[in-house]
Amino acid sequence: MADSRATSFGAEAQNYEAGRPEYPFEAVAWMLDILPVGANRIADVGAGTGKLTRALVAAPGAQVVAIDPDPGMLAALRAALPGVPTFVGTAESLPLPDAGVDAVVLGQAWHWVDPVAASREIGRVVRPGGALGLIWNVRDERADWVRALTEIMHPSAAEEMLAQGAPIVDAPFGALESASWEWSREISREQLHRLASSRSAVIIADEDERSRIRRAMDALFDDLGLHDGTITLPYVTRAFRAIREA
Repeated sequence: MADSRATSFGAEAQNYEAGRPEYPFEAVAWMLDILPVGANRIADVGAGTGKLTRALVAAPGAQVVAIDPDPGMLAALRAALPGVPTFVGTAESLPLPDAGVDAVVLGQAWHWVDPVAASREIGRVVRPGGALGLIWNVRDERADWVRALTEIMHPSAAEEMLAQGAPIVDAPFGALESASWEWSREISREQLHRLASSRSAVIIADEDERSRIRRAMDALFDDLGLHDGTITLPYVTRAFRAIREA
């Protein structure tokens, strides 16, 4: 992984699980529908607490393994999805055999990796003709209050990368295809605080900075009239896919 923040999430695994959204199933299906019928061996890399893994195992016949560098995150995943095999590893060093899977997918994770080394290693474990899928849930900052929330919490590494364009993917994978989906979720004040607590910049911040973020968020929510109810938080899910060339 390219940034030590990538292994900070285990300390906040419960907040990650409670605050982060699920992935739209249609977006996950789109990443994989370039595979031939019967190609169902999938590795979820950077699986975290299993947000993406849940959508993968819902596909008929899918054989899914979950890989993450943080044992704390994998412990949360096993509690939620006890039938899914888990392994400690990274996109640059995978505990899988050559050509052992039909696809590798990463949710909210590619921005942490060395894209050249990760492409090479994932290319080793994906059979020729298999796929690499990348997906992110990104808050839709066309809404003024969402933009203000990001300014308080600081932009994430993913948001900064995607603002520059498509992610970098190297050989042996071909050109990236992309698609996006707009949707929203109802979220409470407490869930928004837990969402903030699950972000790497907040996890590694000192106590003064975490207190500042919480106070500023509370002031924003007070202005919005968000007390015991929920507010609609808009998202854009951005997905990318590429075929492993022979």
